[in-house]
Amino acid sequence: MSKAFAFAISLVAATSLAGSAAAADQTVPGVGNAAAVALANQSPIVRSARWFLSARAASMHSSLLRDATIDALDNPNTCVYHRANVDDAKKALILQKLRAAGLVDPADDATFPGGLKAGVFPPLLRDGSACPKLPQSFFSAPGSVFGGHHSFPGGLAVHESFNDLSDTNLGAGYRRIYGHTNAEGLPEISLFAQSNTEPGFFIDEDILVGAPLWHDWAKPIVFQWNADGTEFAELNFGGNGLTDAAGQAGNSKTGAHHILGLAEAMKRNLPAEFVITQASAHTNPTSGNEYKVVNWLIAAAIIAEVDPVARGYVHHDATGAPRLPAVRALGSIDLNGAAGSPPNLLVEYTTHNLSDADFTFTGPAVAEAQVLLAKIAPKFGYDPADAARYNTKFRNPALSFLTGERLTILYSNGGIQAVEAEVNKLRKRGVL
Repeated sequence: MSKAFAFAISLVAATSLAGSAAAADQTVPGVGNAAAVALANQSPIVRSARWFLSARAASMHSSLLRDATIDALDNPNTCVYHRANVDDAKKALILQKLRAAGLVDPADDATFPGGLKAGVFPPLLRDGSACPKLPQSFFSAPGSVFGGHHSFPGGLAVHESFNDLSDTNLGAGYRRIYGHTNAEGLPEISLFAQSNTEPGFFIDEDILVGAPLWHDWAKPIVFQWNADGTEFAELNFGGNGLTDAAGQAGNSKTGAHHILGLAEAMKRNLPAEFVITQASAHTNPTSGNEYKVVNWLIAAAIIAEVDPVARGYVHHDATGAPRLPAVRALGSIDLNGAAGSPPNLLVEYTTHNLSDADFTFTGPAVAEAQVLLAKIAPKFGYDPADAARYNTKFRNPALSFLTGERLTILYSNGGIQAVEAEVNKLRKRGVL
């Protein structure tokens, strides 16, 4: 391990510990939310991501999906519907159902800040009312936990812009390679870009566009901002972590944002194949992972207080096991009853899962950018050891305006001098 990388790890650990202390009470909205909103609103890349996502949402053909997505992302007065009229008594009942279904880890009640209640029900504005409000805007939220991918004010919008393009590009690739036919009606690879449709070969463009926008919708709720520029901790649930594969060994725990976003989509009555696609972001329902997606759908349905079977999100196979349902024409034969018991699978599930994989670069990019920023910080008058000032006045602004990805790529091409020159642009603009 290099000294620079070791320093970055120690820096992240120090700031994370400071954040944990500041966020010990995760039962109230984050003190730093307003500052994050103000910073994100200044960043050109975050502002352009907002315009981009709004345009993508407006392009959807289904009025139900289009209107719900525009409202959820860009309406400052949107309601958090899965939390409407959910008082403390109802929260306790929902938690009891999650425990009974084995979809939370009881041990987390003692270790997570605020316990399971705070993890499953992060604080909202007007909590418990008929129309609870987001604690910050969608466009000020980070993309992940502090130190992770896109972990800066506005990082969520940048992350979703990339994922949205990735999903539609993957769909275009499937159409071009497998969907195009020649004059005889036989498949051949097109030498030219194709339209969004091919005769007899349907991939739902609305799902390709919309699922990435909805997948991370709950991150403004989960990843709220502390006064020192760090973030709330996130609960992992959707299983007990031990026996989640229908009682057998398996771990289907995942980030709360994933399940809470599904709960909101369910509460807004979005179509089953859309919701199942959304649920596939964190794993493909193939290669033995179907149980994870099913568990997340059931957990979300409990939170949304809907019946997942009646809504068509889940069905039971001939053995009584919960499985993914046969949407569209998948029920022409019983796939679950065939040899190997394959899942009912749409290509949209796979493209959405693949589109969410940019963290394989963007996570390490932030880790590397943190090393680079800490290295040059003294030249700009900031001490990384002064965590609160460093995070709020240097790290977060630098990443919100420049992104970890850009800084990392510039460093690979021009070294630390290129990074310093880029950050100096912010000093000249008065950002730092």
